[in-house]
Amino acid sequence: MSEARPLRVAVIGSGPAGVYAADILTKSKEVKDGDVEVSIDIFDRYPAPFGLIRYGVAPDHPRIKGIIGALHKIMDRGDIRFFGNVEYGVDVTLEELREHYDAIIFATGAIKDAPLDIPGADLDGSYGASDFVSWYDAHPDYPREWPLNAKEIAVLGNGNVALDVARVLSKHADDLLVTEIPDHVYEGLKASPVTDVHIFGRRGPAQIKFTPLELRELAHSRDVDIVLYEEDFQFDAASEEAIESNAQIKVMTKVLRGWLEDQKENPGTASRRLHLHFLQSPAEILGEDGKVTGLKMERNELDGNGGINGTGEFIEYPMQAVYRAIGYFGSELPDVGFDPNRGVITNVEGRVTDNDGEAVPGLYATGWIKRGPVGLIGSTKSDALETVTHLLEDRENLYTANEPAPEKFNEFLDSKGIEYTTWEGWHALDAHEKSLGEAALDASGQPRKRVKVTDRDEMVRISRGR
Repeated sequence: MSEARPLRVAVIGSGPAGVYAADILTKSKEVKDGDVEVSIDIFDRYPAPFGLIRYGVAPDHPRIKGIIGALHKIMDRGDIRFFGNVEYGVDVTLEELREHYDAIIFATGAIKDAPLDIPGADLDGSYGASDFVSWYDAHPDYPREWPLNAKEIAVLGNGNVALDVARVLSKHADDLLVTEIPDHVYEGLKASPVTDVHIFGRRGPAQIKFTPLELRELAHSRDVDIVLYEEDFQFDAASEEAIESNAQIKVMTKVLRGWLEDQKENPGTASRRLHLHFLQSPAEILGEDGKVTGLKMERNELDGNGGINGTGEFIEYPMQAVYRAIGYFGSELPDVGFDPNRGVITNVEGRVTDNDGEAVPGLYATGWIKRGPVGLIGSTKSDALETVTHLLEDRENLYTANEPAPEKFNEFLDSKGIEYTTWEGWHALDAHEKSLGEAALDASGQPRKRVKVTDRDEMVRISRGR
């Protein structure tokens, strides 16, 4: 380094993983002690920030506001810049970024559905849960229409995404007007003829991957009965140990058992039902004329160690749609090593590695694209800390940018004709969405809090003040 200057860092992805990495870097001991000065820019391929918090979580999820509020507070400080509507590998290349930044942290997450290799998975009516989530979250790159014509629907998976999908499918559309869903999502859900939504998990009630808050949310849907099956409530030694040693599992099994007992005394009368099935694995999605007509499941039994064995007993359910919510999978990025089996950037503790397993100077990863799509916000923070720690350890060898001045990157984007959005632009879009909510009414006749803008060009226009 010929002269003292801030360490220039680009973060690719503005979801929690990216924002927390930037925040941890600015608050690090090295920065606070004055050993190093940092200048950080966060990028997102979409005009608006927050990644899967905006486009991957159900709109009626109670924790969204808290998480977005925390991210908002970090970005509002003004010491981290935001560039939206800039896609890595399309608008800017790795080589171009290296001209302006000494280090690059990839925090692109995982947005694709994990594959399900069973017969019938490609039938019309078999959907990836992430695609449906993107539709109801008004993702700008997804069509406005969704085929909601099934009365009986299956959701495969026992995680929070499965619960979100099942809850949105079974909920009455009028009850979602208190959220930020736009008109096309409301109209689609309003016209749905659904009567029964079935959630299937491979293992037992003591092995579910839900969290207590998300599980309890199921009971809050108006005119939707929860249906459980006594034969699914099997508990082996490993299950009992999990219940005693894990407070969350203890709470959730207590909730489920309570619902089962209530069901015996108070048979449901709602117009819609949400069924929870355990100990069943999908064997085949059944169809006729290329369309889903049913689902073939194999009954499982617990093996005593927390796992399962198939019993060879099969059950067929009539279904007109199947949603696969068995996990997310990361996408490969140009010029960066990728593990196609795990769906992550090749890395060791956040240091990106090449095909020979050697660390690539200046490249880092954090979040789901680093470790895979597991863990909640707590995991994301500890993950970012590990990555940032290594970046700071490497800092003496990271000064590689030829054009490190922040304004030079703005000039570069302008020269390419890229209509990027900024944090100030997000405030303009945020205010616009709130104004759309104030002009609309929910089912009780009260103004809505906000309505999400769907069209990408419209988002850019509002953000850029045109």
